[in-house]
Amino acid sequence: MKKKIFCLSCSILLAAVVIGQPKMQYTVSMPQAAKGKFHITLDAAGFSKDSIVLKMPNWMPGYYQLMNYANTVDSLAAFNQKGKALSVSKINSNSWLIVTTKNSPFRVTYQINTNRKFVANSFIDSAHAYIVPANNFMYVASMLQLPVQVKINSFNQPSFKKIATGLQRVKEKTNVFTAPNFDILYDCPILIGDLKELPPFTVRGVPHRFIGYKMGSFDEVLFMNTLQKAIEQGVHIIDHIPFKEYTFIGIGPGRGGIEHLNNTTVSFNGNELKTPADINRIMNFLSHEYFHHYNVKRIRPVELGPFDYDKGSKTTQLWISEGLSVYFEYLMVKRAKIVDRQLFLNNLANNITAHENNPGKSHQSLLQASYNTWSDGPFGTSGTDKNKAISYYDKGPVVGMILDFAIRNASKNKFSLDHVMRFMYNEYYQRLQRGFTDAEFQAACEQMAGKSLANEFEYISTTKELDYQKYLGYAGLTLTSIEVEKAGQKKVQYTISVLPSLNTDQLAILNSWLGD
Repeated sequence: MKKKIFCLSCSILLAAVVIGQPKMQYTVSMPQAAKGKFHITLDAAGFSKDSIVLKMPNWMPGYYQLMNYANTVDSLAAFNQKGKALSVSKINSNSWLIVTTKNSPFRVTYQINTNRKFVANSFIDSAHAYIVPANNFMYVASMLQLPVQVKINSFNQPSFKKIATGLQRVKEKTNVFTAPNFDILYDCPILIGDLKELPPFTVRGVPHRFIGYKMGSFDEVLFMNTLQKAIEQGVHIIDHIPFKEYTFIGIGPGRGGIEHLNNTTVSFNGNELKTPADINRIMNFLSHEYFHHYNVKRIRPVELGPFDYDKGSKTTQLWISEGLSVYFEYLMVKRAKIVDRQLFLNNLANNITAHENNPGKSHQSLLQASYNTWSDGPFGTSGTDKNKAISYYDKGPVVGMILDFAIRNASKNKFSLDHVMRFMYNEYYQRLQRGFTDAEFQAACEQMAGKSLANEFEYISTTKELDYQKYLGYAGLTLTSIEVEKAGQKKVQYTISVLPSLNTDQLAILNSWLGD
C-alpha cells in the first residue's frame, strides 16, 4: 500500500557523513499492533570495538520526569551477519552489553510493550501508532552524535495510511527517515495511522500545518484561521522563524503536549470546541506548545543540553521555560483578539488563585520547584509532602507578569518582557549558540529595565509574598478577592479588574501590554 508522507523539514543542518563512520538503521514493524507491541530491529555496522553498550533513555526532553523506558523492552537478542546469536548481558536497568566482532555488521532485535496512551509514552493499537523515539530506539553509549535512519514497516496494517514526523525523509523513500544524531531523533515523534490534515496557513511565508488522528468534528477553517492569528502574535514577539515548516501533530483525545524544534505533539479533540471557554483553553494550549520552540528549545537554560538521558537534566529555570510560556500563551491569544480583556485577566487571576490557596507557597521557591520537578512533579503534587510544593505553571506566569510590569514601568514603557525574550533568543541562541544562566536572565531583565530588579527576583529565589497591587497598579489594574467554598473547603478566589480611572502612564502600559 502506498503511503502518504507528512514529513517536516528539520531546522538543524545534517552533519556530514564521515567515511568509515558507524552506521545504524532502525526498522519498526507492527505485526502485533493489536497487542500493543512494536517490533524493533537495529542493523549496525562499522564499530571498531569487540563490544558495545546499548542504552535506552530514561526520559524524554520536554517531559521532566523519569519514565524508565527500558522497562518496556523485552526479548532483546543480537546476531552476527551469519545469523549466529551474540552474547547479550543486561548490565544495569537501561543498558545492555553486546559482544560482537570488531568492524563486523550485527543485528539487534527487541520488542516495546505499550499500555498507556500518553504524549510521553509510545503506544500502538490496530488503528494507529505513536512513537516516542526515546521510548523505542536505543543509542550506543557515548555515541549520541552518530547519524541514524528509521524505517517504518506498517504495510500489514491497512489503517496505517499516513506518517507524520519531524524527521527528514530519505530522498525517494516513502517510509525511511534520517536524523543527524540521536538528540534530533529523540526530538521527533512519529504518528502513523489514518491521519487527517487541516487547511494549512503560512506565517511570514513559512508553512504551518496541523495533522492528526481522530480530530473530531468542528469548523476546521475557522479553527485554523483562529490559530494562525495566535501564532502570528508569538512570532511577532521574537521576530524570527527558525525553521522551514512547522506542524502540530494531534495524537488523538487525551491530555498533554510535548514541544519540539519544528513540531509539537498534542492531545487534541475537536469535538470539545463548543464554547468560548473551550476555544480559549485550546488556543492557550496550542500557543503554549508553539512558543516553546522559542522558549526552551532555543532560548534554553544552560543545563538543558547536552541532555543526560540517564539521570535527567535538572535546572532551576523551568519557571522561565514553562511558567513564562504560560504567560506568553495568554498574551498571544489576547493580542490576537481571540478572547476579550476580562477573559484574559481571568486566566492570570486563576493562576493567582491557585498559587495563593496552595500551602506550599510558604515552603518552596520557584527555583526549588523547577529543580525538584523530577520528584514533586510539574504541579507539585507527586512528592511525599504535597503541602510543601508549588507549581511553576501557577506562580511562573504571575511572576512573569510582575517582571513585565516592573520593566515597563522602569523604562517608561519603552521595553517589556517581550524585549527580554527577543534579546535572549538573539544573544544566546543565535549569537552565542548556547543556553543561558540564572544570572544572565536576570541581567537581561535589568538591562531592559535600566535598573536593578533584585527585589523582583527575590520572588523567584525566596518565598516572599507577592505584592500584586504594586505591579498591577502600573497598568491601572487591581486585585480583589472573595471567600468561596468548594468541596467543603473554604478558599479565596481572586479577580483582576481595571481601575475606574487611569492616568496617562497606566493607560499606555495597559494598552501596549494587551495589544489594544
